[in-house]
Amino acid sequence: QVQLVESGGGLVQAGGSLRLSCAASGRTFVNSAMGWFRQALGKEREFVAAVSWSGRTIYADSVKGRFTISRDNAKNTMYLQMNSLKSEDTAVYYCAARADGFLLVTPSELNYHNWGQGTQVTVSS
Repeated sequence: QVQLVESGGGLVQAGGSLRLSCAASGRTFVNSAMGWFRQALGKEREFVAAVSWSGRTIYADSVKGRFTISRDNAKNTMYLQMNSLKSEDTAVYYCAARADGFLLVTPSELNYHNWGQGTQVTVSS
């Protein structure tokens, strides 16, 4: 059974940092691009960042320069280092993976096949 499990969310003050992790299991994810999305209360889910199997990354403009996505293929784990957090970063953060063999990064959630349950990030101002 394919599973993506997020961890690392919590409450942090504005300007602080958090590191999210996404542990993947059930199949190999080496040949899949992976990404982070987020959904704030009352808003649609939006793209945050994505990373290819080789480490190529793309970011939403709203997080460029503050967030860093990475992955450890040996551990089947993806990370999101979030620095200089703002109140508008408050959301549930979701980990997602494309189907096996889909290597390229994309910001469209329609291209992601597997999803985690999400982890809450709350930034207090």
